[in-house]
Formats: sequence, structure tokens, C-alpha cells
Amino acid sequence: MAKSNMIKRLKSRSPYAGYAFVAIIVSLICNFSYLLLLVSNQTDTGNRRANRGRNKDAVSEIVEGKLSVNRDGFGYIVSEEGDSVYVDHRKLHWLNLAEGDLLRVEAYERTDFESKHFYMRRVLQRNGAEFSYGALYRGSEQWHIVLYQFIFYFALAFLMLLVMNSKGRDATWRQFLARAAICVLIAFAAYFISPVPLMHSGEVIPVYKSRQIVEFVVVLKSCFVLAVIILYSRIYTLLYREQQISLENEMLRNENLTTKYNMLASQINPHFLFNSLSSLSMLVREKDEERALNYINQLSYTFRYLSQNGVNSNFIALREEIKFAEAYSYLFKIRYADKIRFDFDIEEMYLDYKLPPMSLQPLVGNAVKHNTISSKKMFYVRIYTENGYLVVSNEKRPMLEPNPGTGVGLSNLNSRYQLLLNREIEIIDNDKEFTVKLPLEKDSE
Repeated sequence: MAKSNMIKRLKSRSPYAGYAFVAIIVSLICNFSYLLLLVSNQTDTGNRRANRGRNKDAVSEIVEGKLSVNRDGFGYIVSEEGDSVYVDHRKLHWLNLAEGDLLRVEAYERTDFESKHFYMRRVLQRNGAEFSYGALYRGSEQWHIVLYQFIFYFALAFLMLLVMNSKGRDATWRQFLARAAICVLIAFAAYFISPVPLMHSGEVIPVYKSRQIVEFVVVLKSCFVLAVIILYSRIYTLLYREQQISLENEMLRNENLTTKYNMLASQINPHFLFNSLSSLSMLVREKDEERALNYINQLSYTFRYLSQNGVNSNFIALREEIKFAEAYSYLFKIRYADKIRFDFDIEEMYLDYKLPPMSLQPLVGNAVKHNTISSKKMFYVRIYTENGYLVVSNEKRPMLEPNPGTGVGLSNLNSRYQLLLNREIEIIDNDKEFTVKLPLEKDSE
């Protein structure tokens, strides 16, 4: 019960605060990492360097003119002399150049075509003011742009975290991949409404209103959020499972240790000792020296077995457990004046098999405790092996005033088998018999 309550508390901890923290971190990295901006600018820089490499002998010229933007996304700078300089759509977008801008640019002539064209290399002045490329990055520091993007990517990351962990952290690989696929669809849909800052003007627009369909920075940010959330969810799930397994193992170890101590304490108790001494006293009064000496030997062996195997042993050979059961049952035979009989039928092939110590003690004790034992009819308890199990079976003779049973003995015994053998005991309870089957473990040595 303590173990299950601990696991329930572990699972019931609200994860939303953790999700929010992770979403904040992801959003901050997305919006304040210059690395993403540098990567996004790499394509434009690479193209510019490639053009320079192909045009080492090209002569640069300074051209002034008015920018005209074509419907297809590219533009031309037309000078007063009628010359035109081509501006590709990528530079138009990243430099935030607009229709009607008066520009002073450095241009070069491409010589790799039959017809000669001038291409813009860099902007020197815009509308009479010196053009600063650094302002393209500093412009993102405007608080409303930062806040807009921060909130958007925070919400996106938080939503993905909810999807990835929607049904707890015990998802199978198939469920995990299905949730990851949903997150991919969310990222794809969110891309079209992702904020795109126009750094020169300070305006923020969604991607679908942008001049180009593929916004490289937004793609990078969306992929970054998607990858981080999926990896985080998987790693967090694995760590959670490891923690849960460790907790369960620790609880089982504690339960096993507690069970052993409880069993030891419950059997070496005043009632058991007083009943044993009373039976011994009866034999002494009857002057039955042989049975009295045998009783003392069996009682001594019982207490020795309980003290030696109550705490320190996890497994014991079946032959040792049977010796204990024979000594323990002998005490009951004397106590009830031979009105009870224990039949042992153990196959020799199973004598070296292993089982947790003191497995028979609660079963023998329960058989005596919960049934009527009288001189009218002998009470039988059978202990035998069958198909890899040690079986304890007794006929049912309900008492007129049944002893209240807590069920703790069988529950603890089953918990020990789960911990040590990863198996459970089998209980068969019908109108005529009560049977318990204990799994036996083959000795691996």
C-alpha cells in the first residue's frame, strides 16, 4: 500500500510548471540567439561570396537611383541616366528595401552571361542616410517585437509539450512517434502565422503576409523548437521511468525487509512461546520423556531457523524449508494431541530448488488458525510438489467463531515472491479446500 501511494504521488505531481519553464528557455534561445541569425544569413553571404569569386575582374560602380519592386519579388534601381541595377528578392527582404526608396549602392557587372547586367553588391545610403547593416540586428531589440516573438514561441513550445505528454510519461514507442507527428503538423501550421519582424520599420507581420513563402529564420526557429521539445520529452520520459523503477525497487526492498522482521517478530511472540511451553509442560506431566526430548529438539530447531533466516536470507533450498515445516508441524501435532496430520510428498528432483525462507510458516499457521480441529475427525494438511510448485492444501472446516484474518500474511508472502522471483503465488479457494501454490526457482549454481 505504501508503495502504490508513493507511485501515485509521483505520477500526480503537476508537470505544468516544468513545461512552462522549458517553454520559456526554448523561447529565449529562439529569440536571443544570434547564432540562428548568423545561420540564416549564411545563404545570402555565401551567394555574395560566390558571385564575387565568379567576378573577380568585375569593376564595381557606385549607382544612385530609385528602387522599383516587381510583382515577382525582385527589384531594379533605376538611375537618372537610365541605367538599372538588379536586386534579388532575398536582399530586398533582409535589407527591408521598399518601393520608392532612394538608394546609393555599390554594384558590379556580371560577365557570365551574353548580355551584361549590373547587380547590387551592398547598400551605401538609403533615402539620404547612411545604411547600417548592424541596425538589422539591433532593430530586433525593440521591446514590442521581442515580446511578440517571445510569447508566440513560448505558446508553441508549451503546446507541443502538452501534446508530447498528454497521456502521461508511460507512452510506448508507437504513441511517442504519433505524438511527435502531431507536433510536426502543429509546427507546420504555426509556421504560417509565425511573426516576422520588419526590422527597419518595426512592424511585425505573419509569414503568410511576407514577401516570400520561405522565411529561413522562422523555419530555423520552428525546427529548433520542434527538435528540442521532442528530445526533451523523450529524455524526460526515460529519466522518469528510471526514477519510477528505482522508487519501486526501493519500496519493494523496504517492504521485503519489513516483512521479514514482522514475520520474525510475529512468530517469536509470547503466545507462540506460551503455547509451546504449555505443550512441553503437558509432556513432562505425562512423563513422556522421549516425546518431550523430541519436542524440545523440534522447538529448538524452529527457533533457530526463524532467527537465522528471518532477516538475512533471500532464498533457501526446499529441503531446508521442508525440515523447518516438519519441525514446526510437529509442535502443532503435540499441541492438538495428534488430532492434526501433516502429509509431506516432496519429489526428490525439487529438493535443491529455491524459495524465500519461511514461506511455509504462514500457510501452516493459517491452516491451523482458521479451521476447527476436533477429536471427531482428523484434520489433514497436505504439502507436496507439482509442476514446479510447492503446494499447501487443507480441507476447510469453518469455525463457529472464525478468527478475524487481516490477509497481511498472504499479501506479504506474495510481495516477497514478486520482488525475489518476479512471480506471484497462486491461491485456490473453493467450498471444500484452500490451496496455495508457491513457485519454485531452479538452482542456477
